[in-house]
Amino acid sequence: MTARPVRYRPHHFLCSLGFEGKGYSEAFTTNMSAIVMGRLRAEGGDSTEIQVVGGADDICAPCPKRRGTLCTSQDKIKTLDRAHAAALKLSPHERLTWGDAKARIRAEVPPGSLKTLCKGCEWEPYGMCEAALKRLHETE
Repeated sequence: MTARPVRYRPHHFLCSLGFEGKGYSEAFTTNMSAIVMGRLRAEGGDSTEIQVVGGADDICAPCPKRRGTLCTSQDKIKTLDRAHAAALKLSPHERLTWGDAKARIRAEVPPGSLKTLCKGCEWEPYGMCEAALKRLHETE
């Protein structure tokens, strides 16, 4: 039986690239670790299928900021999702593998661009995602 695709809103592609085991709550971090470390970064993880969604996704499930399919920071999240969908050329309901997503990130998101692309994200100033993006480009 094939595992169901991971459901991702657009900005979570780059969040997953930079994830280092920190989050908004213990339940959120445990869930994101299971998805990112347990599936995407696990052996064979590049073949994990992801479906692009327009609202709360599998990462958001236990987030303390989640309110149904929305977020307490909905305006910020909508802005991030739009910017990331445009940068990564993601379409609603599109399916791609994690390996395809990383190739697209490498092709479309140059190092140094996250200050603009992720403007407003509370995690951006920590530099985790930028460091991960740089490492991704170094593996070309």
